[in-house]
Amino acid sequence: MIFIHHRPDWPSFRWDSDVLSTHLSATRYRQGRLIGRMGSLGFPMRTEAVMQALTDDVLKSSEIEGELLDRQQVRSSIARRLGVEIAGLVHSDRQVDGSVEMMLDATQRFEAPLNAERLFAWHASLFPTGRSGMTRILVGSWRDDRTGPMQVISGPIGREKVHFEAPEASRVEAEMRAFIDWFNATDTIDGIIKAALAHLWLVTIHPFEDGNGRTGREVLNYILRRTGFPQIYIPPSEHRFYFYSLTEGNKPNYVPLIDFVIHRMYQSLFYFLTRTGMSVDMFSKEFERYNEATEGKEEYKKFIELSEKFNAAGTLP
Repeated sequence: MIFIHHRPDWPSFRWDSDVLSTHLSATRYRQGRLIGRMGSLGFPMRTEAVMQALTDDVLKSSEIEGELLDRQQVRSSIARRLGVEIAGLVHSDRQVDGSVEMMLDATQRFEAPLNAERLFAWHASLFPTGRSGMTRILVGSWRDDRTGPMQVISGPIGREKVHFEAPEASRVEAEMRAFIDWFNATDTIDGIIKAALAHLWLVTIHPFEDGNGRTGREVLNYILRRTGFPQIYIPPSEHRFYFYSLTEGNKPNYVPLIDFVIHRMYQSLFYFLTRTGMSVDMFSKEFERYNEATEGKEEYKKFIELSEKFNAAGTLP
């Protein structure tokens, strides 16, 4: 089976900018409105909005991997590390603290360059016991192939279906070196597009024995924060489309994943803007115009279906 990393032009990414331009422009406009309005928020309201976004990032990224963390522990861990005073602080365990430390390093220290040692530290923070569940794994280093190729499979034993196979372990160091150089480079790629491609690139390499999805999602948020956007998270109701967009990326068709990140960013901007005094009705009308601009375009059918789930109650969906 041929995967994207087998292609002779890997890792050369191409996409149709015209297909994405309308949604990117609308999102950039909302970003400008947010920057202008955040300054008008009082410190308590601004802090609470950021705390909620950070908490949801940790909870939802872990939930995709089947790991359910305690919300109060996550919130308390974040507050302690940011020096924020909140009511009801509770003790947080090592697993929670490790997930929080990785997320904060990516989203609060986004101006610092990425390197292998930093990624190793993130990985070690995710697995403080050196185990993934009951299984001992390599922590804080690139994976090897001692247990066979790194594959994503489904189905019963003897009738497994291989959905994806990562590059051989012997390629990982060179692949990650190329990824990190591209990640840190100054270029003209739109920040949202680069964030989506960085996520796809890292999970394609699958550099670690475990934790690649969570690491990849923080890499995505790292670039979003570096380019002036708030971070995003992926709610359970959209896991299926998230995995669909990653599968499409391996064909390669990058538009669904980029579009999905735009969609989640629009939800994140909605959350913050409605807390700066922008009315839900005003935002909803602009959101309708935003959808009408691309109505009927084949590439956007799934995106528009997701957009119909737009939560007009002023809370994160």
